[in-house]
Order: sequence, then structure tokens, then C-alpha cells
Amino acid sequence: MEVLRVSTKSNPNSVAGALAGVLREKGTAELQAVGAGALNQAGKAVAIARGIDLVCVPAFADIEIDGEERTAIKLIIESR
Repeated sequence: MEVLRVSTKSNPNSVAGALAGVLREKGTAELQAVGAGALNQAGKAVAIARGIDLVCVPAFADIEIDGEERTAIKLIIESR
């Protein structure tokens, strides 16, 4: 599954375009966000990409950033 990492500084329109491209190619994608700002940008991207009918399943993921263990929220996105 293709993982798209989203940060607070990510442009939601760009993320939505990348998301739509991955969904057309593979049918499923995962957005990873750490923190409230990043999750906000990811949510906006999903809303913008809604031109395609989407299903969004939220989940937690433990990831490592700079040697430090962090909890991320992953949004598993599939086209309906």
C-alpha cells in the first residue's frame, strides 16, 4: 500500500492530487499524520479528493522519527 506522509505544512490540494493519483493506480492508499495540524491537512485533502467516491478508515500506527517512537494516525483510503 502506498503511504503518503502529511505534515502541518503540506498543501491539501497537492496531497489530494497525489491521493487521487495513487487511488486511480492502485485502488488504495494510506495517509500518515503526526499531530493535530498534520491531521487537519490530511482531512482537508480527503475532502478535496472527494470527486472520487472514497471510504476512509482511521487507525493508529507506531512510527519512528529521528530515533524517537511516535504515534501517528493513519487514514486508510479506498475508492468505493
